[in-house]
Amino acid sequence: MKLKQRVVLLAILLVIFIFTKVFLIDNLDTSAANREDQRAFHRMMASLHVELDPRLDHTLQSPWEIAAQWVVPREVYPEETPELGAVMHAMTTKKIVKADVGYKGTQLKALLILEGGQKVVFKPKRYARDYIVEGEPYAGYDRHNAEVAAFHLDRILGFRRAPLVVGRFVNLRTEIKPVATEQLLGTFMTVGNNTCFYGKCYYCRETEPACADGDIMEGSVTLWLPDVWPLQKHRHPWGRTYREGKLARWEYDESYCDAVKKTSPYDSGPRLLDIIDTAIFDYLIGNADRHHYESFQDDEGASMLILLDNAKSFGNPALDERSILAPLYQCCIIRVSTWNRLNYLKNGVLKSALKTAMSHDPISPVLSDPHLDALDQRLLSILATVKQCTDQFGPDVVLVEDRMTLSHL
Repeated sequence: MKLKQRVVLLAILLVIFIFTKVFLIDNLDTSAANREDQRAFHRMMASLHVELDPRLDHTLQSPWEIAAQWVVPREVYPEETPELGAVMHAMTTKKIVKADVGYKGTQLKALLILEGGQKVVFKPKRYARDYIVEGEPYAGYDRHNAEVAAFHLDRILGFRRAPLVVGRFVNLRTEIKPVATEQLLGTFMTVGNNTCFYGKCYYCRETEPACADGDIMEGSVTLWLPDVWPLQKHRHPWGRTYREGKLARWEYDESYCDAVKKTSPYDSGPRLLDIIDTAIFDYLIGNADRHHYESFQDDEGASMLILLDNAKSFGNPALDERSILAPLYQCCIIRVSTWNRLNYLKNGVLKSALKTAMSHDPISPVLSDPHLDALDQRLLSILATVKQCTDQFGPDVVLVEDRMTLSHL
């Protein structure tokens, strides 16, 4: 072989070697990340079923102290929570020492103080499990069981951004009325043989009370976040106008996401990816009512978008409101870890996992079968939407690595 040919051959081999090495390193990094996502998924699946057990490993701490210590800027509770069952058991059994009208809002709720000083939000049952809420996707009363289901979906997706929720039965006559404030007590009434109340809120009406079955009322209790973590409210960039004939900008401007990316806190940090995670979460549960959202105060965009107030969900299993996914299909980006988790949950795994996670709850069955079936169908729509994005822009643009250290964290 001539010298020139040998030089050319060596050059070709060198190029092949370099590209192969780069390719292998890239794939090793990707594989390592994917393996960690897979391990996290298996850990989640192994801990799905939570027994409501009062025993605590940390005997010198109350369940409320344990739950308060869990909260950090990027999660409400950690991945591994052996005390979760004890905290939820306390939420559903601890004595109610005070009851008041709920914090201001549009929907009926009560603020309860449990023994030990822990605040929880009580949302009463308004619908039977198989009731279909017709009309707009945000129509109807709050659904207490939706809060329970949404919390467990948050666990399954690995977000850990939703406050703890558990179902609870309360006796309005013996547990609530004796400790109720005058403001709340003034909204109690008897309808037939049932004790009812209508509370204080924007849409609360004496003509539309929530009624117990006799004195026993089914509801959900949501754990109040620690006061040391004050919340800041933000207008959701993809919020609706709620006015007939008036569209929000994102509903007609195809380049809307480009404008969002230029505004704080979406121009840096994790907030825009949180918005997209939340759109996926809301689409799965059928929640088209997230016009605002909360984060921790003074966070400069670094803390998570907290998944509060999920009760306008699971209203109509036959309605898939695609506009909820607008942040995803307009921005065409998604966290790699979210993408991996969604793929692990296809082929019926999501439905099965959620059913298992909710099976321990005092108000089980939490959802009807049509709602569980709808989750699997909506998951397929999300996966198809991401595929459309990757077909158009390529996976390197769409799939965003989310393990980088953010400078302001």
